[in-house]
Amino acid sequence: MNTATANAATGNFSRPATLAAAVGAAGICLYLLGFHGWRQAALFGVGLGAGVALYHAAFGFTGAWREVASSGRSVGLRAQMIMMALTVLVFTPLIAQGEIGGMAVRGNVSPLNLAVVCGAFVFGIGMQLGGGCASGTLFTAGGGNARMLITLAAFVAGSVIGTWHWSLWQDVPGLAPVALSASFGAGGGVLLSLALFGAVWLLAARYEKARRGSIERGWGPVSSRAWLTGPWPLLAGALALALVNIATLLLAGRPWGVTSAFALWGAKLAAPLGIDASQWAYWQRPNLQAALEASVFNDITSVMNFGILLGALVAAGLAGKFAPSLRIPARPLLAAVIGGLMLGYGARIAFGCNIGAFFSGISSTSLHGWLWFVAAFAGSLIGTRLRPHFGLQ
Repeated sequence: MNTATANAATGNFSRPATLAAAVGAAGICLYLLGFHGWRQAALFGVGLGAGVALYHAAFGFTGAWREVASSGRSVGLRAQMIMMALTVLVFTPLIAQGEIGGMAVRGNVSPLNLAVVCGAFVFGIGMQLGGGCASGTLFTAGGGNARMLITLAAFVAGSVIGTWHWSLWQDVPGLAPVALSASFGAGGGVLLSLALFGAVWLLAARYEKARRGSIERGWGPVSSRAWLTGPWPLLAGALALALVNIATLLLAGRPWGVTSAFALWGAKLAAPLGIDASQWAYWQRPNLQAALEASVFNDITSVMNFGILLGALVAAGLAGKFAPSLRIPARPLLAAVIGGLMLGYGARIAFGCNIGAFFSGISSTSLHGWLWFVAAFAGSLIGTRLRPHFGLQ
């Protein structure tokens, strides 16, 4: 098949996929509005927007970190620092206020312990073998990448194992949670956070300049049509994801997360197989026990994840790039399974993933987010070196 024929075939396949995704999204939105309230429907809409933005900007954490290690390019990592700087400026006063319109508001603040270090390190390796982080797995799977569907399935399985072992990681050595805004006030927390973002941005830029002789920009002119079909500049994606997290805080009363839903899906899928996860310590906590007994459409994170999957599918269809292939060589397939298991397990014991712990944790001025970043980045460096052994570029 020549290039023109291949492009035409892809476009023909993309149109029904786009239509199906749009109809499905509309149906879910109407269902949520009718049976779960406007807030759930709005959060689903935020997830749809996140899926479109992630796909069109190709805003993944995995590739950005791998580029630093393999080629010295740091534009993705620097865009992440800008994204979190914008978010922390809005998060901090809202979280300090404690409530919005009568709804309690909290940040993602967790202990600084060995579980964070080990879990994030394992997650970092899994990112590179599986081919995506939490948000990256969702948007690439939704965009039609069949290998990432394998990673997603293994991600869910790894999350179940992580909840099974959850109690074993609760008494590991560590320190109590530390939020810069709690220790130094809202203003001090913002200033210290901005200083840390600036330091990482400058170090990354200098490293890129030393290795490549110049610094790549993350922005550029975008045609009016490109906003619909992509691609978007990285900074546009950074701004969009900052808005996604801020909208999540305003609607849900807490920051954006992804992987808790995978644990929930896995526990529900395990029940017909005779595995009663409700007896595990992880699910004995009152809020999680209620989530396990309720519909997945009652779960904020699940609803947003469904939105990301469908949003990415819509974006892939609009871009004419939805053309899934089931031809997955054995070694990359094995990497997807191993990587997904590591992603799921690591996220559960490390209080979250690249979204819940890194993005939302650091944006909440929690030091555990920075500890997670260091450990996950170290794991990512090792994962990058392992990729060629699995036939991955």
